[in-house]
Amino acid sequence: MESTRERLVDAAAKLLDRGGPAAVTLREVGKAAGVSHNAPYRHFADKDALLAAVAARELARQGANLAVGGGADVVALLQGYVRWAMRYPERFRLTFGRWERDDETLGEAAGGARRALVAAVAAAQRRGQLPKGDPERLASLLLALAHGAADLALAGHLSVKGKGRADPQDLIADLFAYLGAASGAPTGA
Repeated sequence: MESTRERLVDAAAKLLDRGGPAAVTLREVGKAAGVSHNAPYRHFADKDALLAAVAARELARQGANLAVGGGADVVALLQGYVRWAMRYPERFRLTFGRWERDDETLGEAAGGARRALVAAVAAAQRRGQLPKGDPERLASLLLALAHGAADLALAGHLSVKGKGRADPQDLIADLFAYLGAASGAPTGA
């Protein structure tokens, strides 16, 4: 059974999806979650704490996908990340936007997602599907491409029939093809 806190985070995420951070108020979140308008205040100090909980949940899910897929195709994992960003642009922007406050749960979730990505990259390197080198740096390169491509597409600066003549998933596939060609490794990771 879902806890009240989880229902509040779910409600906040849905409000965020519909109207961005401005649509998320503690009162509206309580109403959308079907609890009293004061209930959110028992679980979150303020709106920023609630939004941090949404971002932490999204990062934890991304990390879990990477951890489960650690032996899987890194291309598919990154393309899944891009699909998430394109489906939930407000969650993507919130999660990877600038945070003015430290939040322990958000920091832990970010660290876990990062460790899972680095482990997936290292596993692909051991299988010979990615070039040798520092897996932390290679993970940063791959994430920068996936994140940047999603951000460009969301802003209208990248599309199959327009700028870049590609979508974010195409660029991920292209990068892996180039990496494979340069290293002699197979093109899929």
